[in-house]
Amino acid sequence: MNCEVEVLYFAKSAELAGVRTEILSVPQRITSLQLWEEIVKRHPRLTAIQDQVVFAVRQEYVLLGDQVLVLCSGDEVAIIPPISGG
Repeated sequence: MNCEVEVLYFAKSAELAGVRTEILSVPQRITSLQLWEEIVKRHPRLTAIQDQVVFAVRQEYVLLGDQVLVLCSGDEVAIIPPISGG
């Protein structure tokens, strides 16, 4: 069964994806890496930041890997690239 999540793109991820937000239909049970791969299928340029990106689901940080997420329609997924500062 699929659900619709809102994907939010920030800074470099928004630049690479060409959007700031979108709705994505994904399986309710999906690993964080599979979710990232679904996002990258839509926006292949995001692979450039995969090793540095911070991924958040429902405002909680998630490591890209085989952690299973149980998603509900309306959940937020944030793609936050590394931020440099001084």
